[in-house]
Amino acid sequence: MTERFVKHATFVVERTYAASPARVYNAWADPTAKSKWFSKPDIFEFRVGGREYSSGGPPEGPVFTFDACYQEIVPEERIVYTYTLDSGGKRISVSITTVEFIPAGDGTKLVLTEQDAFFDGYDTQEIREHGTNAMLDALGKTL
Repeated sequence: MTERFVKHATFVVERTYAASPARVYNAWADPTAKSKWFSKPDIFEFRVGGREYSSGGPPEGPVFTFDACYQEIVPEERIVYTYTLDSGGKRISVSITTVEFIPAGDGTKLVLTEQDAFFDGYDTQEIREHGTNAMLDALGKTL
C-alpha cells in the first residue's frame, strides 16, 4: 500500500512591473489578456464565486487540470482564489492564493502569497514556487 501524507507550505513572490495597477489587474481579470501568460481557460468566470478551469499539457503528458474558485475580488487591489491541481487525473495539491496590486511610483508591486497542501509527494513547494516565478516573468513580458 502507498504511504499517504500531506506537506504544507507557504511562499511569497514579489514583482514590480512598469505598468499601472489597473493594467496589471486587467491581465488577471480579462481572459484574453490572461491567456497570453497563463494557460488558456476552458471556463473563465471572473467574479466572487466564479470558476476558472483549464486542462492540458505537453503531448507526451501528463495532463494538468487547474480548477479555481474566486473567493474575493477587490478591483485593482486584490484577488483571492482557491484551487486544486491534478496531474494525470491524480489530485496533487489544494491551494489558496492571494494576489495584491500595490501602487509603486508609476508602476505596480505585485505580491503573490500561496498557501499549499501538497499530497503524497507528487508536487513540492520548490517546484510550485519555480513555476510561479516563471509565470510572473511571463506576465511581465506581456505587460
